[in-house]
Amino acid sequence: MKKSRPTVFRNESWLPRPRDEVFAFFADARNLEAITPPWLRFRVVTPGPITMQVGLKIDYRLRVRGLPMRWQSEITLWNPPMRFVDEQRRGPYRLWRHEHRFEDWGGGTLCIDVVHYIAPGGLLRKWIDRLWVGPDIARIFEFRRRAMNERFGLQATGSLISKMDPPSGAA
Repeated sequence: MKKSRPTVFRNESWLPRPRDEVFAFFADARNLEAITPPWLRFRVVTPGPITMQVGLKIDYRLRVRGLPMRWQSEITLWNPPMRFVDEQRRGPYRLWRHEHRFEDWGGGTLCIDVVHYIAPGGLLRKWIDRLWVGPDIARIFEFRRRAMNERFGLQATGSLISKMDPPSGAA
């Protein structure tokens, strides 16, 4: 059986605040609830306080297209205030690796998200990704961009870049 290659989703957005302040917001795992769309009913269920560090596992409950599920992520890289990586340990994807990078840029902070994922679905994976998973991920990051803009006082409406690269060979 051919090994699945991940789809890569990349999103960049700029916030008019110092990198230390933006990173500190993301360093509080509970803030993820505030920047996740309400239609996901996303909740952090790991008891607090949560101290971010390599090896930390965080448990969540959410609904994906109405189906309740649990998700567990592990922090696999922690380099404040530059970047961190969380990887799914339990959840709906065959692979989910989300790198968060923060760069000083233009008097504020450039937030770069790079997600490598493999959607569920076996032989139907390519279609499930195109019809549901990919569009849902784009909607989630659009909501996140708007929520972050509101939180950090930016009135602009567009992300700098939001891009989905299908896996090689998926036409």
